[in-house]
Amino acid sequence: MSAKPAPTDIDIHDLLAGRWSPRAYSNEPVDRAQLHRLLEAARWAPSSSNLQPWRFLVFDRHRDEAAFQRAFATLVPFNQKWNANVPLLICVAASTLTPKGEPNQAAAYDTGAAAMALVLQAHALDLAAHQMGGFDRDAFRAAFSVPDDVQLIAMISVGHHGDASLLDETLRERETAPRTRRPLGETAFEGAWGKAFG
Repeated sequence: MSAKPAPTDIDIHDLLAGRWSPRAYSNEPVDRAQLHRLLEAARWAPSSSNLQPWRFLVFDRHRDEAAFQRAFATLVPFNQKWNANVPLLICVAASTLTPKGEPNQAAAYDTGAAAMALVLQAHALDLAAHQMGGFDRDAFRAAFSVPDDVQLIAMISVGHHGDASLLDETLRERETAPRTRRPLGETAFEGAWGKAFG
């Protein structure tokens, strides 16, 4: 299943409505040019004072299986299960200090924008991309000598869409379940905190 458009209340752009987080991957490699396009899309995200705090650590199992396996080992077991075939893992990280050595309060926000640009570009290329918080950050930091002033935010698995029928029953149900979101009035306020937009 490569298409699972969001049942939005009002029309939004197809690229946004169509992006979702699949768990069924094939083991087909991702073309290097496609990977470059994902990273280039992220590179052009907006950031406070143009500091561009995002950092992406890329692991391609078809180019460096050993490094890929070290990154894969930091995923929680549940995420390892459905990522068994995925060809790419990308760790999303944020440099938390400005060039002056001061805290960059917008680092995580700006890095999230870059990550969203990356996954939207993946969707535009008909690739599957799934962002995950479930990984051992301490183990990852130790395995790849990540500096202390870099915040490890998420892992993104990227690959070609696979056959959802090969997933176990629980994952297969998640893969085919309708997409849902909270009502807009619960997340968007107008004029005062808790006063629902609209």
